[in-house]
Amino acid sequence: MQKEDIKHKILELTKAYAMCLEQEKNQQLKTYIPASGKNIGAEELINMVEASLDLWLTAGRFNDAFEKEFAQRLQVKYAITTNSGSSANLLALSALTSYKLKERALKKGDEVIAVAAGFPTTINPIIQNGLVPVFVDCEIGTYNIDANKIEEAISPKTRAIFLAHTLGNMYDMDKIMSLANKYKLWVIEDSCDALGAKWKDQYAGTIGHIGTYSFYPAHHITMGEGGAVVTNDPTLHRILLSFRDWGRDCWCKPGCDNTCKHRFNMQLGTLPLGYDHKYTYSHIGFNLKITDWQAAIGLAQLKKLDYFLAIRRENATFLLNALADLQEYLILPKTTANCTPSWFGFLISVKDKASFTKHDLVQYLEQHGIGTRQLFAGNILRQPMLVHSNIVFRIAKSPLLRPQDLTAEHYQMLPATEFIMGHSFWIGVAQNNTLTDMRKTASVIHDFIKAIK
Repeated sequence: MQKEDIKHKILELTKAYAMCLEQEKNQQLKTYIPASGKNIGAEELINMVEASLDLWLTAGRFNDAFEKEFAQRLQVKYAITTNSGSSANLLALSALTSYKLKERALKKGDEVIAVAAGFPTTINPIIQNGLVPVFVDCEIGTYNIDANKIEEAISPKTRAIFLAHTLGNMYDMDKIMSLANKYKLWVIEDSCDALGAKWKDQYAGTIGHIGTYSFYPAHHITMGEGGAVVTNDPTLHRILLSFRDWGRDCWCKPGCDNTCKHRFNMQLGTLPLGYDHKYTYSHIGFNLKITDWQAAIGLAQLKKLDYFLAIRRENATFLLNALADLQEYLILPKTTANCTPSWFGFLISVKDKASFTKHDLVQYLEQHGIGTRQLFAGNILRQPMLVHSNIVFRIAKSPLLRPQDLTAEHYQMLPATEFIMGHSFWIGVAQNNTLTDMRKTASVIHDFIKAIK
């Protein structure tokens, strides 16, 4: 047999094997409804095997195809893959410290608007780059930043806004971009939980200066591990590439040389004239690239994104209707005006006046096979990572603080954040969950409240 015949046979057998796995999965009794999870099949497995047969271990043809299709899907000029959504966040903020941005470059001690109720990897890059997070409170219902409170938190040192769209529901992009334009602030949209969400007719992550995404198995599409950054700015694109790829000045793809046609006739830094551009470094960067094997999975997943989003929206709509009669006890998620959410999860808050606590309801749900998750860090100012650190930060209009300075009065400056920590959790609406799962979820919540009334 010829090489191509052997490859064709391998891929045929791979498809048959994947179908066997799917049949086994369908026959298994589902006893637990997860808060999140992947949905992969024959297409992903075939791509994985084909990428393995290429023996091209770093980013290659599958990555090129993914970056191109991802950018087209989001209607943005540039997409760059990374090895995780967390790395995408680190890359995005680090890029804004580049000297190539001249007077707009972020410098140590500059301030970045943030929220405390979220995932640490939106805050960590601020601290890791020697910048100062300024924590603004959230709204109950949307669980996004209260955009009306941002302006009072801005000081002469504020240079950027770095926020995550909460669980697929976007914050008010009109107000955010208006403030950014007024005060000349950079905007990074952490869209790791919001792939496919839209503000009016624009996708989450494409309205600010840089958008970030995660392809961890819990997210809308997966590569196992993986992420991406997007931008419409060619200067930022070059800087992002540099920081991602060791900090080098060269932008050649792996396996390519002399894309710029000036590899041996440039003079950069204090290097000798003609020093190899492939080994010239313009930033103190990282190596945050993915493998072609990961990109192969993502390419198959990307073709299913619309289908996955439809399932998530159908599941969330069902829960909104099925739980509407319990609003005496529960706060259901509220969609931001002008936003079409992509529903990473379904947030629920237990009201203060309820005769039960969040802990009571979460325990009952878990005991009855319904997976739950907290809104990540709750109030990150209470997390050990900050309590036992010596970082500098502000809360809204406060002066600079360190963790040892915090008092009860400081926490009270973030009342919605404190409420979220004590009262809010989320349940799953992902593409691995069915309407039957949603019916069970709603039924279990009703049973709990009937029993406790």
